[in-house]
Amino acid sequence: MSFGDRWREVRNGFERSFWIANFTELFERLAYYGLQAVLAIYLHERLGLSEAETGSIQGIFGFVVWFLPILGGAIADRFGFRRTLAAAYAILAAGYFLFASIGGEWLAPARAALPLYWVVLVILIVPALGPGLVKPVVAGTTARASAENVRSLGFSIYYTIVNVGGMLGPLVASFVRTSLGPEAVFIMSGAFSLAMFLLTILTFKEPTRPPGSEVTSIGQTLRNMVVVLGNFRFVAFLLIFSGFFVMFWQVYIALPLYVRGYVDPNAPIDALIAVEGFGVISTTVLIAWLTRKARPLPVMAGGIAITSVAWLILLLGNSSIFIAATLLGVAIGEAMQASRFYEYCSRLAPKGQEGVFMGYAFLPIAIGFLIAGQIGGRLVHYFGDVRQAPGQLWVVVCAIGLATSLALIVYDRFVVGEQPVLRPA
Repeated sequence: MSFGDRWREVRNGFERSFWIANFTELFERLAYYGLQAVLAIYLHERLGLSEAETGSIQGIFGFVVWFLPILGGAIADRFGFRRTLAAAYAILAAGYFLFASIGGEWLAPARAALPLYWVVLVILIVPALGPGLVKPVVAGTTARASAENVRSLGFSIYYTIVNVGGMLGPLVASFVRTSLGPEAVFIMSGAFSLAMFLLTILTFKEPTRPPGSEVTSIGQTLRNMVVVLGNFRFVAFLLIFSGFFVMFWQVYIALPLYVRGYVDPNAPIDALIAVEGFGVISTTVLIAWLTRKARPLPVMAGGIAITSVAWLILLLGNSSIFIAATLLGVAIGEAMQASRFYEYCSRLAPKGQEGVFMGYAFLPIAIGFLIAGQIGGRLVHYFGDVRQAPGQLWVVVCAIGLATSLALIVYDRFVVGEQPVLRPA
């Protein structure tokens, strides 16, 4: 096929809703990762919450963000992609603006009546509800609004946009924080979300539903959860893999608290976090090509081990160079396992139940975030304030990752050969 023929396929292969949905996804990810990059700094330094409270709030917030897509797909199918996407951006805008005003006078009675931890947590749950609706709509639109011959390209565009947003978010947030203050970051995220709400209302059209497709009810989705949780091999893999995200999410939880608390109180750690996103973008395709013939589980175990060892670079020095090197190592390990994770999940799914099972690929991210939040701040406090050896916390983080890598190897050796127990959907 000539370049001209392929270009015509690409030009004619996507409905307009594909481009609009993915354009909004760029700004949704920019807003989300912008908030994540400064959240630990804001909670601990501006609001005065302890390291443990800061990590706990971040963990619960992240759990809600990454667990809801499991139900979000059914909601989108039930109410339509356009209405669901618009509702998601309206929730995000309201949540970000509300969080930006958490120190305002109008919330003073709530702050006086309740512990600050609970006030912050309840308010932060509002913007946490949005991504769980955005993700299934954008992914579903990518599938529906792409012709068969360009669908793989469509998902490549989608994943690239997600990573670009993840890289740009911390950079933009750092600039806004240092120029205008952390509250301005949340206002920025709210403004982006409001703009995407208006764009959705004015330009997004419901993508074509494939003929003969069925709408999955929320009740069916909950019944499907029982089906998935009855598959031992699949659940065991997801639980083991959660260990990677317990380690990975310390990029946004323990690392900012460690750097700002024990290295340099003025360090632009939120900007440095962008190195991780850049590393993923620049290495994913190459690593996927280099490992294309290898079995998925050993590759994933190797990637997790690389990310684990990367944290030990922080024991060699605390300058920006060592922090950036650590984040680049984390990114290489992430790219190595991410290129095979979804492929392996699809292989574990029983034939005819791929859609049901793939919806739970977000579960390790959610579980990992929840646990990471519960231990991240506490590790910083224990090794920093109690032991007076803050760098040692990275030995613990590394050990969590290496234990996960070893567990995957054991799983590969003793569990993979077993057939999953199937139950009717």
